[in-house]
Amino acid sequence: MGMKDKKLPLGFTFSFPCQQTKLDEAVLMSWTKGFRSSGVEGHDVVSLLRKSIKKRGDFDIDIVAVVNDTVGTMMTCGFDDRHCEVGLIVGTGTNACYMEQMRNIGVLDGDEGRMCVNTEWGAFGDDGALEDLRTDIDRELDAGSFNPGKQLFEKMISGMYMGELVRLILVKMARSQLLFQGKTTSELLTTGHFKMKENAEGIASAEKILRSLGLDPSVEDCIATRRVCQIVSTRAAHLCASSLASVLRQIRDNKAKPWGLNQMCVFSRFSRRLNKMVRRLVPDCDVRFLQSQDGSGKGAAMVTAVAFRLANQNAERQRILDTLRLSREQLLEVKRRFSEEMTRGLSKQTHQQASIKMLPTYVRSTPDGSEHGDFLALDLGGSSFRVLLVRVRSGTKRSVDMQQKIYSIPQEIMQGTGEELFNHIVDCMADFLEYMGMKGASLPLGFTFSFPCDQTKLDEGILLKWTKGFKASGCEGKDVVALLKEAVRSRGEFDLNFVAVVNDTVGTMMTCGYEDPKCEVGLIVGTGTNACYMEEMHNVELVEGDNGRMCVNVEWGAFGENGELEEFCTEFDRLVDACSNYPGKQRYEKMISGMYLGEIVRNVLLDFTAKGLLFRGKVSERLKTRGIFETKFLSQIESDRLAMRQVRSILQHLGLTGSTCDDSVLVKEVCSVVARRAAQLSGAGLAAVVDKIRQNRNLNQLSITVGVDGTLYKTHPHFSAIMQETLRDLAPQCEVTFLKSEDGSGKGAALITAVACRVENEGQQ
Repeated sequence: MGMKDKKLPLGFTFSFPCQQTKLDEAVLMSWTKGFRSSGVEGHDVVSLLRKSIKKRGDFDIDIVAVVNDTVGTMMTCGFDDRHCEVGLIVGTGTNACYMEQMRNIGVLDGDEGRMCVNTEWGAFGDDGALEDLRTDIDRELDAGSFNPGKQLFEKMISGMYMGELVRLILVKMARSQLLFQGKTTSELLTTGHFKMKENAEGIASAEKILRSLGLDPSVEDCIATRRVCQIVSTRAAHLCASSLASVLRQIRDNKAKPWGLNQMCVFSRFSRRLNKMVRRLVPDCDVRFLQSQDGSGKGAAMVTAVAFRLANQNAERQRILDTLRLSREQLLEVKRRFSEEMTRGLSKQTHQQASIKMLPTYVRSTPDGSEHGDFLALDLGGSSFRVLLVRVRSGTKRSVDMQQKIYSIPQEIMQGTGEELFNHIVDCMADFLEYMGMKGASLPLGFTFSFPCDQTKLDEGILLKWTKGFKASGCEGKDVVALLKEAVRSRGEFDLNFVAVVNDTVGTMMTCGYEDPKCEVGLIVGTGTNACYMEEMHNVELVEGDNGRMCVNVEWGAFGENGELEEFCTEFDRLVDACSNYPGKQRYEKMISGMYLGEIVRNVLLDFTAKGLLFRGKVSERLKTRGIFETKFLSQIESDRLAMRQVRSILQHLGLTGSTCDDSVLVKEVCSVVARRAAQLSGAGLAAVVDKIRQNRNLNQLSITVGVDGTLYKTHPHFSAIMQETLRDLAPQCEVTFLKSEDGSGKGAALITAVACRVENEGQQ
């Protein structure tokens, strides 16, 4: 064709039983149809073909789709009639294929959509299932074949064997003096000499065939031979029809609606008998027969064309997803830049310019087990808040017991005056103390105040700005502890003898520190993300004093605000950032936390759909809605226990009712890539933190515990493992243990207060 220099996709019709695990791989199970070439059975025929082409060296091929001729037949007819879902070949051999529901294919993962199944029905009966239907003639034919005991159904049907069945019958009848006056010839006794063609069922044709075998047939001999041919052909057609009827019933039961069938037949009379018997056996199926033209050529090319299109689409998908994949070198660079920003944040000279603020928390110690007493905890961070009584007991029976009540904050108070807000909080605290039978008590309070604050001491927090829908006037720029104490004093029912303003990340570290004294790092990966750790005082330049340590609130979500992450950001990150409440802020958090991951995934899915790479290019209105793809969906979709059908139910919730199994697989991959990057980025930041602690202490090897909280870390099936794997790789000199925190903003807040009270008492002694 003058095309040797072109590298083209190849459709490889290989019409022998193969085990396929993918479209471009086929391991030959056994030769049939007289083939016996050694060194092929049990091997991938595509690899063998590629090897031979490479050995020639004068042309090359691209993607290879290995196609069974039956599948090619179905695909050829399917191009003309989209209802065509069955392929049938009755020629030299016989076989059928059909579209089966994925949920019924137990050997494959996935239960949505359909896949073409090659029945290899020629082997039906090899287990003895046809024994009561086989005749002595069938057994004689099988015994003389090159593969005795194999392909028994095919040997009763296909063109390769029908002529031989007729020949054996004629020999037996002749020897029984029923034909040819009891005479046989060497030609009649030779295997394979009777070639059964369509016109063998005519008397004149029968006479011609018999004379070619050296016989001198009478009219009665010709009529009898024609009748034998009819019987053998009719049995073959009826056996074929009964098997086809089983396939039709399977499809009917699967989908309960009419469908089409394609077939490739040997004889027109055979075709009519087959058609008639199928309609008798499955009268409730609307069957239409299409005759295929070159299924093994045209059909193979069509399968390859589809495979080539899918391969190109997959390459484009992977190109896009690769922008969300981080190499080890990139992660090491993130760690290096993170370490630099930590140093800048701690320095008095560069603190203002640093993206990571490294805020002093004035927490000077982790629990040592000697803390004792009753403490209140107040957890304020949204439209509802908690008041807790935390009883800390020391000694051999050291324990922390908690009781709590949840209170709501009406919208009008959230957006009213600061006085109204704090009066409401104090009213609820008084209600709680009364509920606990402690009216009029005077207790220390751990106040988890989850809004941006500037702290100059443990019992003071200047509110920088309201977030999360709060707009209470007269609070920004004020000390929230003073506002709370003023409201307590106005009510006059109870007193707070000490108030510690607590960051929830520090609370997480303290909660785990109570269980494990080696816990000196706190990490939260939930709706937001942050970390804290115990820093050497001489490095905390914003606070006077060089002795001991202080917990530093890293505020790492802001990493990247000076452009440190720009080269690692994708178009999807920039889109999420641009549409957020604070564009340009919290760039690291926007690549990691639960508040944003679902939105990144949603934007990737929209891009794929717009490019025709997903959902057949049709996007739902719901998927266009910001925030509709919740991060909890990532955890659910990536769950190893979740079947593809359940993934599809999530997609249907998003209005994607026409999604396929392939769509579900791709959505799962997108979720996996986005979550993996988030976990790796968390691991890189954490590697910078623990390595800094190791270097601070001049240790070759550091052993430390990290207290962790947050729904993303706790509920995502793979996040924690990937983060820990990244940390081990980027900080090999640090042996890190992870301890999940329980209620850092409640229990942890009380423990911070307990430690502060302990330290204060020790100072007074």
